[in-house]
Amino acid sequence: MQIMGRVSDAKLRLLDAAIELVWRHSYGAVTVDMICEAAGVKKGSFYHFFKSKNELVAAGIEHQWQRTRPEYDRMFSASVPPLERLRAFFDFNYKTQKCMKDKCGCVLGCPFSSIGTEVITQEPVLRDAILAIQKSKIRYIETALRDAQAEKLTHAKDPAASARALYLFTEGAMGQARITNDIEMLRTLGDDAMKLLGV
Repeated sequence: MQIMGRVSDAKLRLLDAAIELVWRHSYGAVTVDMICEAAGVKKGSFYHFFKSKNELVAAGIEHQWQRTRPEYDRMFSASVPPLERLRAFFDFNYKTQKCMKDKCGCVLGCPFSSIGTEVITQEPVLRDAILAIQKSKIRYIETALRDAQAEKLTHAKDPAASARALYLFTEGAMGQARITNDIEMLRTLGDDAMKLLGV
């Protein structure tokens, strides 16, 4: 019999369970009952913290990003040479996807894009949360590209446009890896990105 943890622990378990279940299956396929069971939390406690599945998943998206953001701060630190920042970003995506494939048995792609493509026209709260995270990621890439341009390391003339293109390239590759369940196509993303940048 599972013992209910502290209140704060129960909320965190709900956040973690919601994102992992929705990432693995889909927003539409996951129910509040499934989330509560995976988190080891009673349904009454769920409604103590959240009014709906929508609200929980939106909070889970933000929770997941806040947990990942320190890694982005480290990868994109100004003390790291700009092209190394970009390579670290692509390597991070590959390693994250490989870890999840080892755990779940399949490539899952980006959790934010997976959720976003399913609910973006129906759930504005989720859409806004995902769009904010996407903008943050693109800003990290853009900063690295601006520094690379200043050091004449790339031929990219418009860092903002190039950052958006690299982000879309990455998301597209992860989506394709999910469709084909082929993690290996993500292994060379860094090299492919350098070619796109003319490095």
